[in-house]
Amino acid sequence: MHGIDFIQDLAVVMLIAGLVGWTCHRIGLSVIVGYLVAGMVIGPYNNLPMALVSDVDRIDTLAQVGLVFLMFSIGMKLSVRKLRKLGVALVLATVIEAVVIYQLARVVGGIMSLTSAETVFLGAMIMISSSAVIIKVLAQIGVTHEKPGQMAMGIFVVEDVIAVLLLTGLSSYASLAGAHAQSAPLGHTLMLLSAFVVLVGIAGVLFLPWVLKKLSLTGGAELPTLVQAGLLFILATAAQKAGFSLALGAFLLGAIVADTPQRTQIDRTFEGLRDVFSAVFFVAIGMLIDVKSVLYSWQFVLLVSVLALVGRALACSVGLLITGSPTREAVRVGLLVVPVGEFTFIIAQLGIAGGVLPKSFQAVAVGAALFTTFFAPLVASRSLGIATWLEDREPRWLSAWLQSYRSWLERLRARSTRNMLWQMSRKRLIQIGVELMLITGLLAFSGPLLRMLLTVVPPDWPFPRGPQIIFWSTLFLVILGPLVAAWRNLSALAMLVADVAFAKNRTKGQRFAPMLELALKVFGGLVIFLWLSAFLPVSGSTRWVPVVVVIVVGVVFAFFRRKLIYWHSVLEVELQERLDQAPGGTAPAWLMPHGDWKLTLAECMIPDLADVRGRSLGELELRAKIGCTVAGVERQGVLVENPPATFALYPRDRVLLLGDRAQAAAGKAFLTRVSGSTPPVSLDDVHMEVVTVPQDSQQVDRTLGELAPARRLGVQVAGINRNGGRILNPSGEEKIRPGDEVLVLGSPDQIAAFRATLSG
Repeated sequence: MHGIDFIQDLAVVMLIAGLVGWTCHRIGLSVIVGYLVAGMVIGPYNNLPMALVSDVDRIDTLAQVGLVFLMFSIGMKLSVRKLRKLGVALVLATVIEAVVIYQLARVVGGIMSLTSAETVFLGAMIMISSSAVIIKVLAQIGVTHEKPGQMAMGIFVVEDVIAVLLLTGLSSYASLAGAHAQSAPLGHTLMLLSAFVVLVGIAGVLFLPWVLKKLSLTGGAELPTLVQAGLLFILATAAQKAGFSLALGAFLLGAIVADTPQRTQIDRTFEGLRDVFSAVFFVAIGMLIDVKSVLYSWQFVLLVSVLALVGRALACSVGLLITGSPTREAVRVGLLVVPVGEFTFIIAQLGIAGGVLPKSFQAVAVGAALFTTFFAPLVASRSLGIATWLEDREPRWLSAWLQSYRSWLERLRARSTRNMLWQMSRKRLIQIGVELMLITGLLAFSGPLLRMLLTVVPPDWPFPRGPQIIFWSTLFLVILGPLVAAWRNLSALAMLVADVAFAKNRTKGQRFAPMLELALKVFGGLVIFLWLSAFLPVSGSTRWVPVVVVIVVGVVFAFFRRKLIYWHSVLEVELQERLDQAPGGTAPAWLMPHGDWKLTLAECMIPDLADVRGRSLGELELRAKIGCTVAGVERQGVLVENPPATFALYPRDRVLLLGDRAQAAAGKAFLTRVSGSTPPVSLDDVHMEVVTVPQDSQQVDRTLGELAPARRLGVQVAGINRNGGRILNPSGEEKIRPGDEVLVLGSPDQIAAFRATLSG
């Protein structure tokens, strides 16, 4: 009956989460707050006579499933192309923000007499913002498509990457600090993480779009969903077995899908599952909260909440100022990224499960999330006024120094763009790094792969030690491609450095350039050898297996060297092309400030039952009635810029409105209004019916163009039977005659309205 108990718990979780979440939505709070409160109400620590959900193991299972879908949805918001568009300055500012927050956490940890491990986890808990809350707040105050809003979204994108690194590093740290178990050093763990990410990323970017494309062309609508869900759980499990976490695998698959052409289809397909199981995760976290512990440690909860609210705004502002942003812009963006949320709960739960943190830290995480979520809209709506007030009171000496510092940064950027050596060598350095990480990942995880193979294949099939010889031969043949490519890039880089070093003295260059090139090749080759030898598995095989593998690989490479290099070059070019594809979106990534124009861009989605569904922009007359215009519409991942007046809006369309704040708000309210007066019509409701024109009809002698049955009633005239003569698909000039039998298409209500129109 355990399955019935699980279904019962899931039903309780969903119903209570829906009710409490709906209540929070009606009063203007984040639904995440509702989910957490729902969990505390129905969980085993609610101090009620009978808990609705009391089995901790089932709660943990719900949390794990919810975590997989939550991290997948977060990864879907990230892509390599998006990271490249953010720029180095914003990435560096986010890293500086993380460092400043950690230093502030150390101060608080000293005040509260926390251990070093508790201080590390406390800093990590408030280091990552809540993207769900920030997106909602930005849309609420109407700055989503302004530069501060775009910078805030860029910051939480980079923070998501930092969060995944933190989850992996903290897992290792928890095992060292909590259980005192034998574990790899943190640096080694982070290096293995990089290798795992590169290995999964390259394989996913190269093969996942191809698989999804084949399934979408040759399979039904359900096959891509099934395969994608299976890959999601497989990759999450693989990350867990590799020594990381479920969250890493789910996040990586989401980030890979974000760069594929099928992103919109998958996002639409997984929308329901993502919403359901993300809510389940937050409710499960709430069920693990002891309400008494929140009240007992209210002082610590309040201190951490203030640290998250003030410290995050200060740290982000400092990071942006250091990277050259103006004071007003830096302060305003800092005030927009104060809320914490999902990663705070995940990190706190990780520390508690590892025995590093007491259970009271779960209450601290929830308290900080509730506090910052409640104050985030208030702070964000006043961010411009606060930033302007601070800038006006900035000391003159500080303003002059900051202006001088920004000028120096601009000169430094200009100098780096003029540095020919760096511009020519940067791409090759990146390629060498990626190729080495790919090889490292293949070597580091070869042992688990071989053990998995030996569990399904006899150890002496088809000859003694056959699986081992075939496995290692195949592995090293795969490795040879990127290894040769890394060496070729290293050789080209050495030649480039030698040429640039003696560019001004050709006489010395002819003598010493070849020597310098050879020295760089030897040094680089030695570094590559030492690096890879550290991960080369040397145990678990008899002595003659490596010899046979080397012979097999050497023979194959001697005969197929050019083919291997060609195949790798093709894969490298395909990978680069997919990463360089222009990303879609509803608006440019950066918009110049336009505060002087008092214009804003507001975004809304047309609800399924919206009153405006199926109506054209010309019919709606937004500019005449409200004053705003439709700047663009995104439908199924395709952006329609400046749509014409004949363009009709349909459910799930994302509409971009241009106007002042009042006009944009009124336009959003108008487009999203649902009165329920017009029932929805589905394809199953549409049928054909013959309607006879009465002899005394007032519509006699009027043309179909004048009647406009399609526009006014939604009815399409397919034909007219007049005295035995049939007119198929009549034109708008065709007149209605008494006794005509009109063949129409529509729903029963629409046809009834047409019949009533003909009857006068």
